[in-house]
Amino acid sequence: MDKRKTLKQKTLLDFINRNKGDSSISKGAQSKVQEALSLLDMMDKNIEAKTIDETKDKGREFSVELIGNVDEQFEEEIKDIEDWPRPLYLLAVIYDGDEGKALLKLYDEVEEKILFWHDRYGHKPYFLTDLPPDSVKSIAKIVNHPSFDHIETVEKYDLLLGKKRIMTKIVTKDPQAVATLRNYVPKAWEADIKYHDNYVFDLQLIPGTLYIVKNGHLKPYKVKLSPEVTKNIVELFKDEDEETKQMAIEWIPIFEQPPPKVKRVAIDIEVYTPYRGRVPNPDEAPYPIISIAFAGNDGYKRILLLYRPNVEFGEVSKEYPHDAIVEIFDNERDLIIEAFRVMNKYPVILTFNGDEFDLKYLYNRALKLNIPKYMIPIKRTRTHLTLRKNLHIDLYRFFDNRSIQAYAFEGRYKEYTLDAIASALLGIAKIKIEEDISVIPLAKLVAYNFRDAWVTLNLTLFSGELVWKLIILLMRISKLSIEDLTRSTISKWIKNLMYWEHRRRGYLIPLPDDIKVLKGTVKTAATIKGKKYAGAIVINPPTGVFFNITVLDFASLYPSIIKQWNLSYETVDPPEGYCPPDKIVKVLDENGNPIHEVCIARPGLTSQITGLLRDFRVKIYKKKAKDKSLNPEVRSWYDVVQRAMKVFINASYGVFGSEAFPLYAPPVAESVTAIGRFTIRNTISKAIELGLKVVYGDTDSLFVWNPNSEKLEKLSKWVKDKFGLELDIDKVYKYVAFSGLKKNYLGILPDGTVDVKGMVGKKRNTPEFIKKAFYDVLAALGKVNSPEDFEEVKNYVKDLVKQLYVKLKSKEYTLDELAFKVMLSKPLEEYKKTIPQHVRAALQLKALGYHLTAGDIISYVKVKGKDGVKPVQLAKLTEVDVEKYLEHIRTTFEQILSALSIDWKEIAGISKLEAFFKLH
Repeated sequence: MDKRKTLKQKTLLDFINRNKGDSSISKGAQSKVQEALSLLDMMDKNIEAKTIDETKDKGREFSVELIGNVDEQFEEEIKDIEDWPRPLYLLAVIYDGDEGKALLKLYDEVEEKILFWHDRYGHKPYFLTDLPPDSVKSIAKIVNHPSFDHIETVEKYDLLLGKKRIMTKIVTKDPQAVATLRNYVPKAWEADIKYHDNYVFDLQLIPGTLYIVKNGHLKPYKVKLSPEVTKNIVELFKDEDEETKQMAIEWIPIFEQPPPKVKRVAIDIEVYTPYRGRVPNPDEAPYPIISIAFAGNDGYKRILLLYRPNVEFGEVSKEYPHDAIVEIFDNERDLIIEAFRVMNKYPVILTFNGDEFDLKYLYNRALKLNIPKYMIPIKRTRTHLTLRKNLHIDLYRFFDNRSIQAYAFEGRYKEYTLDAIASALLGIAKIKIEEDISVIPLAKLVAYNFRDAWVTLNLTLFSGELVWKLIILLMRISKLSIEDLTRSTISKWIKNLMYWEHRRRGYLIPLPDDIKVLKGTVKTAATIKGKKYAGAIVINPPTGVFFNITVLDFASLYPSIIKQWNLSYETVDPPEGYCPPDKIVKVLDENGNPIHEVCIARPGLTSQITGLLRDFRVKIYKKKAKDKSLNPEVRSWYDVVQRAMKVFINASYGVFGSEAFPLYAPPVAESVTAIGRFTIRNTISKAIELGLKVVYGDTDSLFVWNPNSEKLEKLSKWVKDKFGLELDIDKVYKYVAFSGLKKNYLGILPDGTVDVKGMVGKKRNTPEFIKKAFYDVLAALGKVNSPEDFEEVKNYVKDLVKQLYVKLKSKEYTLDELAFKVMLSKPLEEYKKTIPQHVRAALQLKALGYHLTAGDIISYVKVKGKDGVKPVQLAKLTEVDVEKYLEHIRTTFEQILSALSIDWKEIAGISKLEAFFKLH
């Protein structure tokens, strides 16, 4: 009996036994379970293969029937709950176009399912204008529009002008009408906010927290804080104003409430393609889905395979998931329907790039196979793919967030591929395959497909579900639904939080143009092209090696400045009469010249929120995360809390200093950097006065050579007293090698670990053969303990570079080793003004029918000819431009060598190298 038949027999039996008691399986199918078991009993009695072939279709019929009655499985309507016995976690708020209402998706931990609640309060879309109601009524295009509902007058406080304003609220029947009607008034406020976000703001909802549904009404579940916690908060924030104290008490429950434990499954698909190396276009879905893998946090492990007569099952490898259920389908349509049935059972579906491939391909392939739309759980939105009843998290979109990469994971992964992220965070990579996915044996396909699903799931499970908990915390802080949070940038998170706070306090959300008109003046000249004002200070570094370097760091410098100086779009450069004269302070640049004024009569909104998050992190949660008297699970939760706060805090200046941010006020950003420069300059002067030797400074760090510990303490105390800022020891290096360039050095820690800043060899797109050599040199440098040891390193580098030259000239490297690997950061059609090398290579692939999208890694080599590059798939070793690679070797190692005071010519003089080649 061949392996396919044996496996099919086993998996059918597993499927029947697993689903016998499943109420979601149709009764008709359940009644045939015994008949199917009898059939399998006959198969077990060594019936010849011929008999199994004859009964194969019958067995498949039972298998398909066990998928269940279509009507029972897929036609269940979304029903609102009226009462629920337990608190539910709010995971999403969306707009239900069919009902014309906001729809909330709530999760029940006990029953492990999503429940639904439509708006009961008559909330409708709207925008604001400063035209009086009578004027609005006279605009026929508004009042005669079929989606116009009514108008109201509302009172708002305008932070920009510092006064109350009566605004006219134009209410519509559907969100799309807002985009049209806003054009018929001279100025429209709050008209570009998505309806579901507006709903969250108006009802002051906090996604990710608990709610109670009773008598059809929704209300937040109140977390009971112990008197001890409340007392502790009051004590910690005793020096703050009353409003900030109250905010601290109101915010604490979102950090103390535990996260939901949500049932979820990761899905990954593999698709047949007749063209090696090409990814089929998911919009067209031209080829069959040959494998679908599931990995659930409830232990669910299953792979659905499409039987193909010319593909062998093959040998089972060590990577093969022996504890997973593998089912072979003769029909792709049945395979996809079964996948949809599984997806319907899980409240959350996880993918990696599912928006652009897995779910998109499944959706379009299902339509192509004439699977009715009501059976397809996938739903398209303008921004992503979701599920009609459940939720979809695309982890690629989440990990692609620069703030998550830099602040939550401290740059541990460099590329945004599943392989790179899993290798860095889990220590487990994708399974490598040399052959095309379409022709590998089924056993190998199973292993490859399942590993991808398993890795995707485990990105939400490792370190005590760190990523999952982080997502929940970020939802709570930003007030964003889970699908929006995981697909948007930090800019959107902070904007959402700021808008939510504006609405809570009855503030008018300002127009970006109004802020720029009133707060658009800058006073300093930018030193970096494209910037509007002077940025951070970077002290010119020396060239050479300095032993015993201590790095001092201003803890959260920019966020601390925002809080300490009360910086916010409404407080900086206030209009005349806005602020009492005795409540105005001046912002000085590094030379002591006044450039802006700040009103300190009341807390600035940005200052208050940024400062509160910073204080929560520093004063409470960083300490709790290290408190070993706490339960490890609780301590782990607090560590996630402080990480989530770190993401917001560290990005706060970045977004407020960006012109694309709607609350961008140039004087605010300019004041932050000016105060930073002033602080650094004065701290360096004080350090010199104390006898400390500062050899380098960068933004918020000072590099001090061979310092005295008592003097460091004195400097730290002076900074605290003078500026109210924390100056801490960040790192101690055995030595630092400075190249003479700003932001370009390498430091060796006492354990031999090497910190590299700004050097070419560290960049992720550097070819593997150069990167390996670069890291070999770093390893050698890590062993240096004295100046005398550098002579040995110098000789080592000489030999290494010569080896690179010889192998390069002799064409001994493979194309893969020579490849530059660069990610497409946006769709190809968006590269217009400049066409980078990796895009040129991508365009060559596109011309041959390859489907490429944002997030794809383009591997290319440098060649002679017009384009100068070729994708690895199309290149030959004979085409490689050796001279370009020799230049890249030079630029990589010259940085290290100059830091070590070694002349490049001494190592790689052309005449010497040519002589070397002749001798070989």
